[in-house]
Amino acid sequence: MRLVRCGQPGQEVPGLIDANGIIRDLSSHVDDIDGRILDDASLARLRNLDPTTLPEIDPQTRLGPCVAHVGKFLCIGLNFHDHAEETGLPIPAHPILFMKATSSISGSHDDIVRPRNATQIDWEVELGVVIGKPAKYVSEDEALDYVAGYCVVNDLSERYFQMQLTGQWTKGKSCDGFGPVGPYLLTRDQLSDPQNLDMSVTVNGAIMQNGNSRDMIFSVRQIIAHLSELMTLHRGDIIATGTPAGVGMGQKPDPVYLQDGDEIVTTIAGLGSQRQLVVAEG
Repeated sequence: MRLVRCGQPGQEVPGLIDANGIIRDLSSHVDDIDGRILDDASLARLRNLDPTTLPEIDPQTRLGPCVAHVGKFLCIGLNFHDHAEETGLPIPAHPILFMKATSSISGSHDDIVRPRNATQIDWEVELGVVIGKPAKYVSEDEALDYVAGYCVVNDLSERYFQMQLTGQWTKGKSCDGFGPVGPYLLTRDQLSDPQNLDMSVTVNGAIMQNGNSRDMIFSVRQIIAHLSELMTLHRGDIIATGTPAGVGMGQKPDPVYLQDGDEIVTTIAGLGSQRQLVVAEG
């Protein structure tokens, strides 16, 4: 299934995209797309619905974040071999973990609003993994059984905030709207191998990132197993699993950052595309 949330911020209704690309309203069956309905039994119940019996939603309706009420937004840094190479940093021995504030979460086509004093806004296409049941001390072999589904995440960053304001990366990762999630949540049964997905970013039509999840240093299985040793992962938690080479900070001979009016398109094969415009605050 492709699960979505449609409507203005704070007023989204749950839906699914049927085989013909029509968005169908699920609000008579569930209150929202969140941790309460991401367990296997609840998803199976939705999967057994006849989409033709569900009301259509206007295709022009805004797509909100595909998951609501996220408890934790966990991110893995420096997790692609080619990205580590472009940054000149050593391959990490263990997954590098940082957090994005959940207040950064936004819809897949919402504008990127430039924060005050932000001059180094950067893009990062990432495979998002949404947890479907509590995971604690999970083995790599069973790790994918704890996944509800997958989605596109753009781990937007303000590099000056991240690198120069002293402290953890979270400072440059958590600006309002810097965590677009979606356009939809693809349930686990529809994606057999998360380690073979083409991933790309274009800025104003120019290809900036063009990678594949097979280049991950730590696989989705390894990441889930590792994080579950440190904390319980709960239903609805999102893990952003790292980005390939081609970020703005890594451009040669000089970094390239997003400017007002730029259009960014972030795509993962099978998971859809995000499209955002960069706009000035206010």
